[in-house]
Amino acid sequence: MLVILSGVAGAGKDTIKKELIKRMSNVVTIPSYTDRPKRPGDVEGGTYNFVTTEQFEEMIKNNELYEYNVHHNHYYGTSKKIFNDTVKEGKIIVKDIDVNGTENLINILKDDMKVVTIFLRVPKDELENRLKNRIDKPSIKEIQLRLNRFDYEESKIGIYDYVLKNDDLEKTTQIIMTIINNEYKMQ
Repeated sequence: MLVILSGVAGAGKDTIKKELIKRMSNVVTIPSYTDRPKRPGDVEGGTYNFVTTEQFEEMIKNNELYEYNVHHNHYYGTSKKIFNDTVKEGKIIVKDIDVNGTENLINILKDDMKVVTIFLRVPKDELENRLKNRIDKPSIKEIQLRLNRFDYEESKIGIYDYVLKNDDLEKTTQIIMTIINNEYKMQ
């Protein structure tokens, strides 16, 4: 089963994903590939697999990705090999992906496996505060780039199975754990 977490930058996707992995023994994540620079705290092969733009474009050319997208001026994509190897292990994969990547993965995988999609909502003013207080300290230009995408991402919530307001980490994590357990039983 694949569980997709989406939401605007700063919605808490990565934090919740880490909580789910910590609390649920059958939940794992797989890192996306990206050509963006490493940020403080990033771990090669943990948070992302970092490659050059040329390497990423070679992966596209060789059809090595289930989906890829340009998001905030950088490539992000899901490796077919890593994904398929993880599925064979029988684990529940939790992946945080933007709305375009979500649409692509739904279309590609919906006939082959259970795909559960969850969109995390955050009010725009709260989002701006979260972005300003991030550990990686984005520039004003980066914050504006992310805020400009807010309305577009919100316009896509209709493709999601679940839409949750993420204003309380513990509550949101508990709700998502319940969703995962219930969906897993129904597959």
